[in-house]
Amino acid sequence: MLRMRRARRASVRRRNGWRRVGDGFLAVALLALLVLLAARLDLAGMRTLEGSAVVNDGDTITLGAERIRLRGIDAPEYDQICMRDGADYPCGRMARQALVALVGKGAVACKGSERDKYDRLLATCSVGGVDLNRSQVAAGWAVSYGDYRAEEDAARAKGAGLWAGSFDRPRDWRQAHGGMVEIEHAASGLLGWLKRLFRFS
Repeated sequence: MLRMRRARRASVRRRNGWRRVGDGFLAVALLALLVLLAARLDLAGMRTLEGSAVVNDGDTITLGAERIRLRGIDAPEYDQICMRDGADYPCGRMARQALVALVGKGAVACKGSERDKYDRLLATCSVGGVDLNRSQVAAGWAVSYGDYRAEEDAARAKGAGLWAGSFDRPRDWRQAHGGMVEIEHAASGLLGWLKRLFRFS
């Protein structure tokens, strides 16, 4: 009788163990399905624009009638002032000038699928194969805002652009001056949340 009880308990334990393994596989399969679905939805809403751009500030351009916010970066606001060598300087205007120089007279190509609080398309843009988002952060005229952390670290280490002096991060500056605070771009939407969870760029 005792042996039968022990055998029954061992059998239940084995079944529970296999059930846990099965549950684990099911959870992984559901998560993979969710990732694929989110990626499909993201691609379905993807917009591609190309043309001559007007640079509004260090992280915003206009292509035709579409206002575009460079995704994953945050540049000083146009009127923002920073400090360098003990003196104030117009870092917001300089960030805009840096983006104007990057854009030049070439055609700008942008891809994006999400929108921010101001209904601007969040996009990655390039001119002649040069990634504008990445270049602004690498040159120190924008900070990481969900993406491009390695570029920010490198710019800080070199003392490039904003990092040559002291400055309020644009998000903090906006908050101090009554502006709206938005979440980092990689954190918005279901795909953004999944990217952040799995550290996709």
